[in-house]
Amino acid sequence: MDLNGKIYVAGHRGMVGSAIVRRLQQEGYNNIIVRTSAELDLKDQAAVNDFFATEKPEYVFLAAAKVGGILANNTYRADFLYENMMIEANIIHAAYVHQVKKLLFLGSSCIYPKMAPQPLKEEYLLTGLLEETNEPYAIAKIAGIKLCEAYRDQYGCNFIAAMPTNLYGQGDNYHLQNSHVIPALLRKFHDAKEKGEANTEIWGSGTPLREFMFVDDLASACLFLMNNYDGKLFVNMGTGEEVTIKELATLVKEVTGFEGGIVFDSTKPDGTPRKLMDSSKLHGMGWKHTTSLRDGLAAAYGFFQHELIREK
Repeated sequence: MDLNGKIYVAGHRGMVGSAIVRRLQQEGYNNIIVRTSAELDLKDQAAVNDFFATEKPEYVFLAAAKVGGILANNTYRADFLYENMMIEANIIHAAYVHQVKKLLFLGSSCIYPKMAPQPLKEEYLLTGLLEETNEPYAIAKIAGIKLCEAYRDQYGCNFIAAMPTNLYGQGDNYHLQNSHVIPALLRKFHDAKEKGEANTEIWGSGTPLREFMFVDDLASACLFLMNNYDGKLFVNMGTGEEVTIKELATLVKEVTGFEGGIVFDSTKPDGTPRKLMDSSKLHGMGWKHTTSLRDGLAAAYGFFQHELIREK
């Protein structure tokens, strides 16, 4: 990408979009365009088209999406399917109409079949049934991948797609009920430390394996792909490293300074035994994450404490 080229980051207020903006600024890209949802409704096709006609971005990072946890995904199934399909269809089509040089669409690891072999390879897409609870969101993300492929096939557009693993870091959601596992654990252990509790209880046996990537490493990978990858097939984005929930909880305990014990409630569900993405394609191109899980957790805890200060 040209350092002076006009770059539109859709979803710049989210955890991923804000990390991409930070990375672009660090690398010297100085012509970044953003719009809040109040300024531009990405579900409005005419508004999106007018924005592209006026601003004429040369490069697009499509990180905007309606997101939520398992409960939200399963409760607002129509909203998750409709809104995400509208957002991506409007932006991808406008990028074609207004001759954007390159677009990167960001999906989610939930696109893979529920029973797909581990680790998850790109070619496993559409080889089996999806996880029922987040099927609408997954279908919308699969549609985004296929839109990029179709516009490439029919019109020669340089539209690429990437699927990140589980992310955490600055801009995360730390709500105990609605957040993902790392921010939930950070909050749980922090609260237990503040209250001087003897133990902290974790759902499940602690044995499931999970992969996590610091969101600033993801932003680095996104920029790497925009500068080095022009292929039709989407690319997995992960670390290739996994930890058990027990190992993760132990690390979070150390990072937060909680001195009590950890109790695992094995009567509660574990979820999928293992969820690891095969990122050998990305690693083979020469990109690798640089933030260790411990360092990333320490940084994430710092962001969380900063959020608490702001709330007060």
